[in-house]
This record gives sequence, C-alpha cells and structure tokens, in this order.
Amino acid sequence: MTVPVVHPKTGEVTQAQVFVACCGASNYTYAEATESQTIKNWLGSHQRSLAFFGGVPVAIVPDNLKSGVTDPCRYEPGINRSYQDFAEHYNVIILPARPKCPRDKPKVENAVQQVERHILAPLRDQTFTSFKQLNEAIAAGLEKLNHRTMKSYGLSRRELFEQVDQPELRPLPSHAFEFGEFKTAKVSFDYHIEVNRHYYSVPYEYVGKSVSVKITESLVQIFHDHQRIAIHERSSLPFQHSTEEGHMPPAHLAYKTQSRETFLAWAQNVGPATKQQVIDIFEKKAHDEQAFRALKGVQHLRTTHGAERLEAACNRANAMGMVGQRYLKSMLQNKLESDPLPDETHKVIPIHHANVRGSEYYQAT
Repeated sequence: MTVPVVHPKTGEVTQAQVFVACCGASNYTYAEATESQTIKNWLGSHQRSLAFFGGVPVAIVPDNLKSGVTDPCRYEPGINRSYQDFAEHYNVIILPARPKCPRDKPKVENAVQQVERHILAPLRDQTFTSFKQLNEAIAAGLEKLNHRTMKSYGLSRRELFEQVDQPELRPLPSHAFEFGEFKTAKVSFDYHIEVNRHYYSVPYEYVGKSVSVKITESLVQIFHDHQRIAIHERSSLPFQHSTEEGHMPPAHLAYKTQSRETFLAWAQNVGPATKQQVIDIFEKKAHDEQAFRALKGVQHLRTTHGAERLEAACNRANAMGMVGQRYLKSMLQNKLESDPLPDETHKVIPIHHANVRGSEYYQAT
C-alpha cells in the first residue's frame, strides 16, 4: 500500500512508499514512509531500522528492489555498490531473496500484511500534509502493533524481541553511515576528473585510467583497483578545480610554487648581484607573475653557465643599468661578463648585430 501525502500549498500529491523490516525470530517490526524507492531512501530506511532495533544482525534478507539489487540472479545476485558500501560499514551480510520466492522471507511478508491491516488501513481516511506527520502516525500504530500479544506465543513482539533477538544483535557502529553514490570516471590529461561540473585532482600517474568515485554529501573519494588514491572535500562551485599539490607532475608543481620569495631566495644563493638583478626584473613588471618566465630563463643560465659566471654577468649588467634575461644571455654566450666596464662618463647604447645569431652587443660611444 502507498499513502498519499498532499502538499499544503500546491496540492501536489506524493504517493508515500512504505518500508517494512522485522526481526526473524520475534517478528519485532519497523515501518516508515519515504518519498520514493531510490537507493538513498532505501539505505536511509535501513539505517533508521537498525537504530530502531538497537543493533546489527548477522544478515539482512531484502527483496529484489532494483535500487538495492542490480541483478536479481537466483544464484549470484548483483548488489548495488552503495548497498554493498552500507553492508561493509555495518559489517552485515546481504542475502537477497530469490526472485519470486516469498518463502525466502516469510517473516517480513507477514509483517507487511500486519502493517497494512493494523497501521495503514486505519489511516486511509486521514489527510497528511507532510512525511513527518505521516511517520508520526505510523510510529504510533507501530507501538501498538509491537506491544500486542501474539496468540501463538503468548507474548508481544516487543517481549519476544527482548528475550530472543536483542541479545544476538551486535553493537551499532560508532559513527553514522554516510550515503554515497558511485560513478566511474576517466582521468583526463590534466590529471583531474569531473564530478557534477567540478574538477578534482588525482595523482598524475593515473592519467588516462578509469577510476571509481564515491560521492557523499561532504567528500569525494577516488579509487583505483579498490585502493583509495585521492580524497577531496566536496565543492558545489561549477567549473572550478580542487587540486592537491602532491598530485601534480614535477613541472607543474614547480610552476605553481613560483613566487617572488622563492626566486629571491634562489638568487641569494647565487650571489648579491644576481639577487639585485632579480629585484630589478620584478620592478620592471606590473605584476610578479609577468616576471616569472624571464626569471626561469635566468635560472636556466645558471644551469648552463654556472653560478660564478652568472654572478659576474649580473654584476656587470647592474653596473651598466641593464635589466633582463636577454642581456645576461648575450654576455654569457659571448663571454663578455669579465670585460672591463666602460668609463662612467660614457653612455651605453645597446645595438643589434643581425649577422651573429641574433646576439646583442653593447658599444661605448
């Protein structure tokens, strides 16, 4: 049976789906209404039913609801990945009933009949405007059902539960289960995957590989071969990136960590003239980022020509008022960094000699 829930403002009617569970020995029953039979509602009902029973059984025997059982095979049923995740969290076995075999779960089949007859039927003439209101009415009826004496046992469901089922239940987990949806994604060339229009990084070694993604309300977890390789806080910002530095290739990480401070620290290790040249390069640019490429070139000159020659070239360039990687490169390529400096009364004019590989020369006039 379903129960209509009428929206108080729009008048829209939602047919509430009723979830029923019971303990196998005592028939102690739980029931609630949900908006639909989606996996999120299915697992939420499971979670609340175990909290109602106050413990975890060894196994759960569900019917073949599509949200929970992806393949209702008689011998090897397929379990929804989120349902399996729930089972692992509670350390419980999922044993779906065989298709069209109600005798595999006779206790809950009887519990469904009892809920329909003793709880839902008396509510059929009432109008409910919210699920909270409906579930309060179901809870009141459930209290009566579980405390009604069963003729065949001479005990109520509650009394029999306390004697037989409750002692066998294991404790509930210390932390609540968080529902997660799963999807498969392929890592793009920029070592990110897309989840709901937001991009999350994974280690760059996994570029081009397929990964499994668990999406919860607060986290995005990424797995490869059943091993978690990345975890991010979930973001709702569309077309933005959540990137961890540890996931970057070395070249990308080096670029991202560039700053005025890192370049000045590097220059200080080369020498004071190099540091002054780096300061002057920054001063020529409106924004620090505009100087980064030129300074990478200066760093390359140190790798190519050595720290001592670079320091000498910077010393000469500083004295002559020249600022920039091109001037330093020209000096070093033509071994001009050790030439005597021109007389201070002379004016230095840069000229370009077109016949010598685009090198720059400087002439005192």
